[in-house]
Amino acid sequence: MITVLSKYLLKLHTSFNYPVPVVTSRVTVVRMMSAFRYKVAACQMTATNNKDKNLDLVKKLVKRCADHKVQTIYNSHILIDDAGEIVSVYRKIHLFDVTIPERNIFLKESDLNVGGTQICAPIDTPVGKVALSTVSFCYDVRFPEQSILLRKLGADILTFPSAFTQATGEAHWEVLLRARAIENQCYVVAAAQYGRHNSKRVSFGQSMIVDPWGKILAACSGYTEGVEEDESIAVADIDKEYLSKVRQEMPVFQHRRNDIYSLNLIRQTKQIDDNGTFMFGDKIIPGSTVFCQSQYSYAFTNIRCVVPGHILISTLRVAHRLCDLTKEELCDLFQTTVIVQKAVEQEYGANSSTVTVQDGPSAGQTIPHIHVHILPRKQGDFARNDDVYLQLAKHDRDDSSQPLRSREQMAEEARRLRRYFK
Repeated sequence: MITVLSKYLLKLHTSFNYPVPVVTSRVTVVRMMSAFRYKVAACQMTATNNKDKNLDLVKKLVKRCADHKVQTIYNSHILIDDAGEIVSVYRKIHLFDVTIPERNIFLKESDLNVGGTQICAPIDTPVGKVALSTVSFCYDVRFPEQSILLRKLGADILTFPSAFTQATGEAHWEVLLRARAIENQCYVVAAAQYGRHNSKRVSFGQSMIVDPWGKILAACSGYTEGVEEDESIAVADIDKEYLSKVRQEMPVFQHRRNDIYSLNLIRQTKQIDDNGTFMFGDKIIPGSTVFCQSQYSYAFTNIRCVVPGHILISTLRVAHRLCDLTKEELCDLFQTTVIVQKAVEQEYGANSSTVTVQDGPSAGQTIPHIHVHILPRKQGDFARNDDVYLQLAKHDRDDSSQPLRSREQMAEEARRLRRYFK
């Protein structure tokens, strides 16, 4: 599945674990028509084991889209910029495992694929923020939480390249796509595979584009018995003014009761720039010493350690105390703490950790920026176990017996720890 947009090229690497010809799909987005209106196209085709024929079909579909003034193509899972660099990679996180022995159904995607570990932030494009992490396979569309999180991250367009069976497609395909569009007030662009692969497998097709109000703007045909192949496109406008109008007139995301319930990402690591900097109170932390960055937090190596592996986690926004954090920041900070703790324990061969927060100056906080200490612990590392708190209280004093580490030492440790967050 390939989609092109502006200077970005997305390239999907996947295997459809079928021993027979399969159906693939393509989505094409048209460049700017006006300041706020764009054209998009969802294409479908039937692929076979004849790769030359498949390529010719793709060329023909791209040509047909170009006739509609399509100028660029972006794909589904790997985002490559105009310099040939990979900008974003999404790996399908929901694997389809179903076993019903009495019906002779044994489907276990996890036997053949490893699930992804995170949802990627939407990518800025000329038509708006495209949620690449939902540019996934059909099963992901059944999990509304993923799309809601992407909308919270700023998504304007959700995309769902899919391979629904005939039975599930007829029952659920349109309903699910319209639901994702309505509840998130996003455009939905869904390229769908179509056709009969063998006597046991048929893909439903019906590539579709839905607006934020849930209206189907364009669609290809669903599977029809006797019509085993289909090569068609569905074209529609992306109207950013209309998108804003829908969200303004029904501001559901502003009315969510986050004081009663919430939905937050547990794991969303970001690329770290070694030449960048992070604020820690009034101190500047070099990017080379940071080994994990989430949406709201970052973890970095310590200039003076009480025990080997003593690291710090702080918030990206400077906040003095826990009570100063938003609910999203609070959840992210402690979720990141648990993930980092596991990695540090593994790196240093520990089976326990001291995890502590000095919440305010009277509690021993010397840097006015909320942060968490993680100290991997081993049996007998202190004569008395509680001595760790005494050492922690004085480790950043000028008279501390612990030596200051060089930036090179801190960066080298950060490089080792980054291996756990790729």
